This record gives sequence, structure tokens and C-alpha cells, in this order.
Amino acid sequence: MPQSSSSSKKHGTDQPDIGGPASKSQRTKMVKSSDDTEKKNLAKKLKELEISVPIVYGNIAFWLGKKASEYQSHKWTVYVRGGTNEDISVVVKRVVFQLHSSFNNPTRVVDGPPFELSESGWGEFEIVITLHFHNDVCEKPLHLYHHLKLYPEDDSGPMSTKKPVVVESYDEIVFTEPSEGFFSRVQNHPAVVVPRLPAGFALPPPVPLEDADKRRRGDTKDHTLSQWFSNFSEADELLKLAAARQQVQAHIATLRRQLSLIDGQHQQLKSASDMSKIGGRCSSSTGKVAFTSETGE
Repeated sequence: MPQSSSSSKKHGTDQPDIGGPASKSQRTKMVKSSDDTEKKNLAKKLKELEISVPIVYGNIAFWLGKKASEYQSHKWTVYVRGGTNEDISVVVKRVVFQLHSSFNNPTRVVDGPPFELSESGWGEFEIVITLHFHNDVCEKPLHLYHHLKLYPEDDSGPMSTKKPVVVESYDEIVFTEPSEGFFSRVQNHPAVVVPRLPAGFALPPPVPLEDADKRRRGDTKDHTLSQWFSNFSEADELLKLAAARQQVQAHIATLRRQLSLIDGQHQQLKSASDMSKIGGRCSSSTGKVAFTSETGE
């Protein structure tokens, strides 16, 4: 689908075969307005409690290779998924993707999971992703902003049709003071992180999870593109931090050895310089005595 010239485009035939997955993390807290409180004053709120929902949003873009044309160079998919590819429809009711105005029907509404949209084109532009939640979750929508990436950042090699450009962002949506109904409905759901309740804290019995087949449709663990998804699990992040720490420590040890060698060489040079100065003073004194002796005669 052609896009207008106002979309940004990155030219050049020399591209790498993949743009390494780029990612960023953040935490978004959803705070209820006074209107929300008034409308929901019949639902008992759980004070000082928070429910968080890890999500990932981004895009995957494949170069079309020989099938590429001036206005159809890539096929891409923009999406919102669970942090570990779980179905997030237990919290998210609807997702609206606002595309560039050059697309036909640029406002795309996805009413059920998986919350994704596939298109084709040649331009890079910002996509506004609006998450609408179920009524017992939050009446205020959340707006996310994602810059569609089609081309790798590095221009060191040719593009490939087999490996895509992947750009993803990690976010944790935090819902403060959830209602008892919301908490009971999601407390056993794998996509939701719920806190430990204080001892003796009574809640209504958990609401049975939705039909397994229905939840499986919104689960992206077996998604056709899941092999390209970034992994934002805490365990992997800890492993990455540990590996980075080891690399830093090894680098520090190497630098210390190099500094020790340099310091040793400096001491040797200093000692040689001191000896040279002493020898020079002795020669100078000897010459002066001989000269005075010759003058006196």
C-alpha cells in the first residue's frame, strides 16, 4: 500500500541482514481520576495494593527482496503482547492502531487477541497504540507511541528476506487500588502480577478462568513470529546483568595488569634516568678539577 511522501524513508541498497532487536523498558502507573472513583464507588477498593501487567509492544518488518517495489518494500506487523507472550485480553478489551494518514482507513481497531496488525509499505512513521481496558480494570485508555522501523540502523551489509528488523519496548502497566472484583478475576491469570496479600486478608473466591481454547487464541507463545520476539523475563535480565558484570570485572583486571606493567616500566626508566644523572655529575666534577689543575700550573 503506497504511503505519501511525508513518511520518512531510509534509502540505500547496502543494508545488514538483520537489525538486532532493540528494546527499552518502562513502568506506567494508571491512576484513577475522581470521576472513576465516583462511578465505581459501589466496588470495594483494595487500598495500598497494586496489580501490574507486563506488556511488550513493537514491530517486526521483513524485506520483500525481489518482490519489493518502490512503494512495497516491506511487510510488517505491529503488536501488543504479554511480557512473556501470555494472553492479555483478561485486562485489555480493545487496541486501536493509528497509522499514517496515507493508509486507507488509518484507524484500525482490533477487538480481540492477538492484538496485532499486519501491513506493507516503504515508509517509517510513528504509530499511536491505544489500549482500552475492561470496565472493572480502568476506564481511562493508555496511549503508547511506537516508531515503525523497517530498516536496520547499521548500513554495513545487504538486507535479507529471512531475518527481520525487530524493535520492541517493554512496559509494566500498574493499576493502583484495584477493585475486589478485578483482583478476584485476574489473581490466577499468568499474564498478571498480583501482590501477596496480608495475613487474614479476606477476598471473594477467585473467578474461574475463561475457556482454555479462547485463552489459547490470545496466547502468543506459539505465534508464527514468536521466534523473533525479545525475551524480557527477569531471569534472563539477571543472567545478562551477571554476564555484563563478569565482563566489566575481567576488563578491570586487564586494565590493572596493564597499569602495573606501565608502572614497572616507569620505575625502571626513572631508575635509569637517576643513574644517568649521577654519572653525569661525577664526570662534570672530574673535568672541573682537571681543568683547574691545568690552569694552576
